Amino acid sequence: MKVQFWAALAVSALVTAPAFAAEPIVGMWKRGNGTMIEFAPCSAGFCGTVRSGEYNGQAIGTMAGSGGTYEGTVNVLDEGKTYRGKATVNGNAMKMSGCVMGGLICRGEDLARQ
Repeated sequence: MKVQFWAALAVSALVTAPAFAAEPIVGMWKRGNGTMIEFAPCSAGFCGTVRSGEYNGQAIGTMAGSGGTYEGTVNVLDEGKTYRGKATVNGNAMKMSGCVMGGLICRGEDLARQ
């Protein structure tokens, strides 16, 4: 019985691993200030939602892409502005930036996968 359980678990991990690898932005991310951001699939690609803190439940932006490189919009909630955005995911680290002037000037932050 134990062998069957572990075999089923291993097969399940192999089947689901490609889905996670293809879209690594999906999941819960922690900002430097402790705020939690969740990225989940949506009609625009991947939507980010604040899951803790002052802006809990509000949209942080949308991203589209794969393979660790994403582009879209970033909402800076304390400014009430939306910027052209980009994100790169490398393992459990994400760099997310909001840009102006066609992407020439960007300000970003690092997030950690939770």
